Amino acid sequence: MRKFLLENIGLKIAAVLLSIVLWVFVTSRGQSELSVDAPLEFKNIPQGLEVVNHPVKTITLTIRGQERFIKNIRPSDVRVPVDLSKAKKGESVYYIRRDDIVLPHAITVTNIIPSNIKVTVEETVAKTVKVIALITGEPERGYYVKSIDVRPQTAEIEGVRSEIARVKNIKTESLDITGLNETFTQDLKLDLPGRNVRSTIGEVSVKVVIGARGR
Repeated sequence: MRKFLLENIGLKIAAVLLSIVLWVFVTSRGQSELSVDAPLEFKNIPQGLEVVNHPVKTITLTIRGQERFIKNIRPSDVRVPVDLSKAKKGESVYYIRRDDIVLPHAITVTNIIPSNIKVTVEETVAKTVKVIALITGEPERGYYVKSIDVRPQTAEIEGVRSEIARVKNIKTESLDITGLNETFTQDLKLDLPGRNVRSTIGEVSVKVVIGARGR
């Protein structure tokens, strides 16, 4: 048996090497690379915290695969999730790992730019504030605004502590009463200050009572 294995050992080694070379050649044929910009997706954010800043919005990936697969890649097929399950208040650095990137079958990542990102997380708080109707213009001559009634009069807002602390009240979108001479009611949307401030209600009902002067 040993004699059989050792016979023509040089030819057998050459055959194995040739097979490997052919396999590499066949599998590499039709391979193509493509650069794509994939948006970051933050997941597992701890309750009571939220992301307030991340200068990097997208990650540039160089991906490689069979040309027939690469050319059919859609933007939604490539995702870069960032696990924030261990996030704490403040700024932290998170590394983008190849194993975390979501890709179609038979596609691989060869390069990641940038390979890490800075993310700032802040505490989420809530409070109740007064709603103020923003009225512009003047009624018809001889008339005046007797009262303005907003329902509900307050709204609960929530967001990051640094922004919520600055909010004393919330105004509605502007309502022009120029030339009006009678009482009316209209639903108005809230004009929320700051991109990290949210409200439990989207709009309020505003009743503007207009009276005639001298009556």
